[in-house]
Amino acid sequence: MILVTGATGFLGKRICRLLKNSNKEFVTTSLSLGIDLRDYNQTVSLFKSKNITKVINCAAFVGGIQFGIKRPAEIFHNNMLMTLNLFKVCKDFNIKRIINPISNCAYPAKLSYFRESEFWDGSLHETVMVYGMCRKMSWVGSYAYQKEYGLGSINLILSNMYGPDDHFDEERSHALGAIIMKTAKAKIKNEPFVEIWGTGKPIREWLYVDDGAAALIKALDLEKYEDIINVGVGSGISIHDLSLKIKKLIGYSGQLKFDKTKEDGAFCKTVDGSIGQKILDWKPGVNLNQGLTKTINWYLENII
Repeated sequence: MILVTGATGFLGKRICRLLKNSNKEFVTTSLSLGIDLRDYNQTVSLFKSKNITKVINCAAFVGGIQFGIKRPAEIFHNNMLMTLNLFKVCKDFNIKRIINPISNCAYPAKLSYFRESEFWDGSLHETVMVYGMCRKMSWVGSYAYQKEYGLGSINLILSNMYGPDDHFDEERSHALGAIIMKTAKAKIKNEPFVEIWGTGKPIREWLYVDDGAAALIKALDLEKYEDIINVGVGSGISIHDLSLKIKKLIGYSGQLKFDKTKEDGAFCKTVDGSIGQKILDWKPGVNLNQGLTKTINWYLENII
């Protein structure tokens, strides 16, 4: 039986949909479904009540740059509690496999192209340091429990994901979701301009959520693998050019204004996913134009 934690969240929803479509047996949990993984006793009770053999861990307390700047202590506390409890309970219940997704913000700030061999080659960017370090420590936990108890963990580092069901607000969303939200609202209200945070120069890589979910599911059947595995598309786009794409797809005719007083974050974040594609027998199936169209259409039909 596969357990999906964080099952009502952005990534968790898509994983559950793919598992259902593949006729795989799974159970779900999340805070909104009544189980708080920050509470050790609740976590134990969950595993006692289900015949769980594998876990895909999508539970996280996370948001965009502004969320990270405003709530660093909460990010640290909540994510570390979930990580500590989940690894201990997985060990105690002899779980065969735990899939542990890690954000690419866990890579050093000085890098622009992320390779697995450089994961430890420097400090993290200040804007994402707390959450990035929490995810980095989840790999350390994975390593420790694998060494001492043989817990079978697979750690996948994923590019920034986007798609239907994402956060679409200024604080919780990544840049892509916030730009879609602002541009769609500006068109409806006939506003003369959209304000985009930062200079527009930073480059980001975007992975469609269904592609990321498919990679996590494929990892369920991997042989033991101690190192991290990148999952990405290998190329990025500037926030400026991304904003222009979104503007065109939404059909907005106003101006884009970049607020240079707002934090940019790291300049460039792209991922070398060649090892992951080989190990997982996986490659992204949705390109950026296709993914943006799907995401914008969903947003216009469900949110606006």
